[in-house]
Amino acid sequence: MTADALLPDALLQDLFQAALSAVTADSRLPAALPPPPKGRTVVVGAGKAAAAMAKAVEDHWPGPLSGLVVTRYGHDLPTRRIEVVQASHPVPDAAGQDAAGRILEMVQGLTADDLVLCLISGGGSALLALPAPGVSLEDKRAVGKALLKSGADIAEMNCVRKHLSAIKGGRLAAAAHPARVVSLLVSDVPGDDPSVIASGPTVPDPTSVADARAILAKHGITPPPAVAAYLDQGADETPKPGDPRLAGAVTTIIATPQDALEAAATLARARGFAPIILGDAIEGEAREVAKVHAGIARQIARHGQPAPAPAVILSGGETTVTVRGSGRGGRNVEFLLALAVALGGHPGIHAAAFDTDGIDGTEDNAGAILHPDTLARAAALGLDAKAFLANNDGYSFFKALGDLVVTGPTRTNVNDFRVILVERPTT
Repeated sequence: MTADALLPDALLQDLFQAALSAVTADSRLPAALPPPPKGRTVVVGAGKAAAAMAKAVEDHWPGPLSGLVVTRYGHDLPTRRIEVVQASHPVPDAAGQDAAGRILEMVQGLTADDLVLCLISGGGSALLALPAPGVSLEDKRAVGKALLKSGADIAEMNCVRKHLSAIKGGRLAAAAHPARVVSLLVSDVPGDDPSVIASGPTVPDPTSVADARAILAKHGITPPPAVAAYLDQGADETPKPGDPRLAGAVTTIIATPQDALEAAATLARARGFAPIILGDAIEGEAREVAKVHAGIARQIARHGQPAPAPAVILSGGETTVTVRGSGRGGRNVEFLLALAVALGGHPGIHAAAFDTDGIDGTEDNAGAILHPDTLARAAALGLDAKAFLANNDGYSFFKALGDLVVTGPTRTNVNDFRVILVERPTT
């Protein structure tokens, strides 16, 4: 990495850290806690932020409580009264299935004087892996893997997940009735729809079994026979809006992708860069989104529009990758590799893309960093960026350059964070 790249590299990572700091459980959860109930307080939850949220509850709750949350392997924290179980993500395992079953049992048999405090964050769909009657865990795993490779967006994936589950799509809150249910959510989905975040275990489900069947057909997925039979039967629908069992449930989103982007924009402005937030809910194929971002960066560099350089372009949301190759990497390195190709080594443009949970796809990196000399350095090593992109192998490309960024689990999750830095022209 050249000396000229050191300052932009540091700024890109500082912007990411500012974004993360704005959406931690410690900073967002305490102010949203409800008053203690007359009866018991049972804390349940799932997601990549679940352990951090549970710890924040313990640190600020004034009375007795008990409970269980499930998080991804490696995302745990020590707690005193709320048990933390670790399970697999994005493909569910038996540990997640067992934890989901225990959570469902915990909320049953409560009274109107009791409180169920639900801590929900991204990743909860895979971690709350309790299959519907007649559907096996292996069936759910097969459907989940097919959806991940298909290019389906998060709303589509979670619609299918809800209709193959005994706990998601409002079923958890229905099981807790008549207890008061209060859900605190960290959003990782475009649009911050509570029914999509972790497949909405405590909110009414506006989608149907027919929608789930249509999504599988749209993406050419032939489900296992037990899944097809269950969906064709269509008799066991999720709780819908207006269901009296969910009427008193309270849902509060405590952290969002927009919160992260605004924090990064504030830092960028303080460092002398004009921040441009393109949106917190950008979706689409990662390589196509990259082309649009590249066009905007070029427009700033060449014409000073929509803001003069130096400027920082920020965006969030969740892109998708239709896997056609056999390479390694998540959607953020796919985005960056496509961005590198689209920019063609344009001077003065640097970029980074990260998953805010610290894990891009299923790899060990949060994302990577791109510089104007990335393609030149790759060519010197005999690396063809277009060939790596065709093979969906962004991880290997950036690893060879030493430009992967490894943070470890962040214990929060507001999805993708993308930043493009356009420097002031030198001439």
